[in-house]
Amino acid sequence: MFAAHDPELRLTHGPLAPAALVRASLDAAVAISALACTALAFGESIGGPYLILSLLVFSMLFPGRPARKSTARQLALDIASSWSSVVVLLLLLGWTTGTLEAFDQRVVLAWVLGTPVALFGAHRLLARALPRVLAAEGAHRRAVIAGAGSLGRRLAERMNVAADLGLRFAGFFDDRGPQRLGDEVLAKTLGTLDALPHYAKRNRVDLIYITLPMASQPRIMKLLEELHDTTASIYFVPDIFLFDMIQARIDTVGGIPVLAVCETPFYGVNGLLKRASDLVLASVILVMIFPVMLGIAAGVKLSSPGPVLFKQRRYGLDGKEIIVYKFRTMTVMEDGATVTQAKPGDRRVTRFGAFLRRLSMDELPQFINVLQGRMSVVGPRPHAISHNEMYRKLIRGYMMRHKVKPGITGWAQVNGFRGETDTLEKMKARIEYDLAYLRNWSLRLDLAIVIKTIFVVLRKENAY
Repeated sequence: MFAAHDPELRLTHGPLAPAALVRASLDAAVAISALACTALAFGESIGGPYLILSLLVFSMLFPGRPARKSTARQLALDIASSWSSVVVLLLLLGWTTGTLEAFDQRVVLAWVLGTPVALFGAHRLLARALPRVLAAEGAHRRAVIAGAGSLGRRLAERMNVAADLGLRFAGFFDDRGPQRLGDEVLAKTLGTLDALPHYAKRNRVDLIYITLPMASQPRIMKLLEELHDTTASIYFVPDIFLFDMIQARIDTVGGIPVLAVCETPFYGVNGLLKRASDLVLASVILVMIFPVMLGIAAGVKLSSPGPVLFKQRRYGLDGKEIIVYKFRTMTVMEDGATVTQAKPGDRRVTRFGAFLRRLSMDELPQFINVLQGRMSVVGPRPHAISHNEMYRKLIRGYMMRHKVKPGITGWAQVNGFRGETDTLEKMKARIEYDLAYLRNWSLRLDLAIVIKTIFVVLRKENAY
């Protein structure tokens, strides 16, 4: 669904907004239109329940897929995965609120089956039609980049890959010599920075992106002064974007613009959506598994001496200490300065505990932690405090994972990093996936992780 690193540069400002808006609203528009057409086809009036359903669909599907090149197979798999997550979440909401009966079952079934087909067709059509429409209407705008460093090259690559952005990349302007630029970049270099203002006036440049490092402030100020004599739109791309950005956004404090470099994805409305989904999922799951939990509690108590629940201190949201519940699976209750992770064949694990760990059933009491507000259903898995204190010194960005509540399952766990992390490299990889989750969070992603977790548990991957 996404890589564990290198968030893409998003070009959605100014003249690029129309194409970006079409792309962002396509999924929601197609799904809602399909719902309306299906309801009318079966003689249903588009009243209150369908309007509310449309609003829910819009909130889940907007904005849609980012512009990127993909094969028909990749597109189909992406749509199937995303749409399945939306359908499952809608069914859960309908079941818990008792509103499923408000809809004609024929309409729901036809809509659920027909929408992914419509989405696939719409995306394929958009990929072919939008670039041609932009070219026919002269919407492509000539863009140049001041600075051929790594940030400038990434920006140029993004322009070339996403044809529907409406940009035509003309070339770089940079003061470095041929040896430092390299043959590939040199072939796309139009001149030095001093030559840029004259080039912009003579060649009708529409957009100029300045990707020079912040240390080059005198050169930037001089360049901006000279560019005042052109009609080009000028954008400064600060080199801060070369660093790992977590939910970056621009805000203001008393009218002064500030850039959020690292922020929680659950800001404002997203926080309410996340908490509501946690309450719904945790409540539904607890109702379904309550008899199972009673049986497990009896099994733990009868199989070995000690308490039923194992309570361990972990770091939660913003690094604050929380108490996490698990069914006891060991003969020890480690929660001190040193905590030894369980290993395959660990003698501390009881026979009944080994059974629970293979199916991850020891984690079930954590749904109570979710209702308490300490955890989320989906998020970075919490580590023992002793492990946190060790790894925060060894792994750059480790504590960023605590910008959100820890989860019962997470993006790392469904990508092979479940269970013991016996090497520093494994823990670094887990943290990369945790940070990727923060950068790319959505309700669809949460539900996709929940569904994928079921298959991971059934396959008993890395369980011991």
